[in-house]
This record gives sequence, structure tokens and C-alpha cells, in this order.
Amino acid sequence: MKLNELKASPGAKKAPIRKGRGPGSGTGKTGGRGTKGQKSRSSGNVRPGFEGGQMPLYRRMPKVGFTNARFKNEFSEINVSRLNRFEDGTVVDAKLLKDTGLVKKIGDGLVVLGGGELEKKLTVKATKFSGTAAKKIEAAGGKAEVV
Repeated sequence: MKLNELKASPGAKKAPIRKGRGPGSGTGKTGGRGTKGQKSRSSGNVRPGFEGGQMPLYRRMPKVGFTNARFKNEFSEINVSRLNRFEDGTVVDAKLLKDTGLVKKIGDGLVVLGGGELEKKLTVKATKFSGTAAKKIEAAGGKAEVV
């Protein structure tokens, strides 16, 4: 037996279905598409995943994958102008701000921002300072210490 002598078994090869070739073929006229409607037209199909306007399954499913939300740092923020309520020479830290009610919770630290003006001479201890906040504290004669 040689390769050119190989033949498929009888009944293994079927003739392709020829659609729209008359009533005798069984798939004449509408060609197995039914009558009317979007899917009966040429190029009349919907995109994969389309559910007739209903919210598709792939959008109804919950999102899975990496999110940084569990690992991000939550800092409490306070503007320089809010520190004017303290007396001159006071050491302002996160605990004092929480006790006076200026910040609700400390979280991962305290960030002092440069909003407003500072008229008091204070020593401010915080995790971070914005550039303008540090300048304004030192301009008022105080100290900005990073803890």
C-alpha cells in the first residue's frame, strides 16, 4: 500500500450543504435562517457577548484581579491655617490633633499641607510636609519635624 492508494472509508466523506439552492435541497429559499429579523439578513449578526440590550454576563460578573486598595497608605491631612488655634511654642503632633478633634483618625500618618497662613510659632511633628507647609511653618519661626 502506498500513500497515493489511500482512500476514505465509504460514508466518511459527506458533500457540503449548499444553502439556498432550491426547495428540493431542503435548505432553499431562506437557507436555514428563518424569516425576517436581524439574524436573517446578510451581515445581520450581533457581536459576541451581546444579549439584546440586557447587561451582558461578562459585565454582570464581579471583577477579579489585583487591586492595590488593601496596601495603600491612608494619611490624615491638615492645612497649616488650622494650626493657628494652638498657643505659641506648642509641640503639635498627631496625638494632640486627634485629642482636639482636628483630625478624626491618624491612619498611617499625618500630612501637613500648605493651605492658608500660620501666625503662631509652633513645632509641628508629622509624617510628611508639603513644600509650602514646611516653608510657612519655618517662616513663622517654628520647626517642621518629620517623624
